[in-house]
Amino acid sequence: MSEAIQGNGKKKRPEFRNIHVTEIIGYRLPLAALVSILHRISGLLMFLLLPFVLYLFEQSLTSEGTYEYLRLNWFAQPWCKLLLLVLVWGYLHHFCAGIRHLIMDLHIGLDKISARHSAASVLVISLSLTALIGLKIFGVF
Repeated sequence: MSEAIQGNGKKKRPEFRNIHVTEIIGYRLPLAALVSILHRISGLLMFLLLPFVLYLFEQSLTSEGTYEYLRLNWFAQPWCKLLLLVLVWGYLHHFCAGIRHLIMDLHIGLDKISARHSAASVLVISLSLTALIGLKIFGVF
């Protein structure tokens, strides 16, 4: 007899409870949920940094002197390269996950195994392209 069956013959029902904020770290998410949460985070990141990126773009187009100033004093700094790499990851992850969601809107790949494979594909493609662009940003090639 199964351990899930209680002494009175009824099957023990699963217990669902609310997750406290302190328990989020230990909670194991499915891969599709992780990709979905990262999709939201990357969208928020791009939205919040859009004014800063537009300001730098506008400043670089002002004159040749300001472009050279930004190129030599801002974009040569490691923190700026790292910020640019985070933005590149945000864009690539948001783009790949968006395509995944569009395909799922066509009712393709909705079963659990296909959703897991497509979520893994989004992570692999976005992280590999980010690594490739990161190598270019940090001057490896």
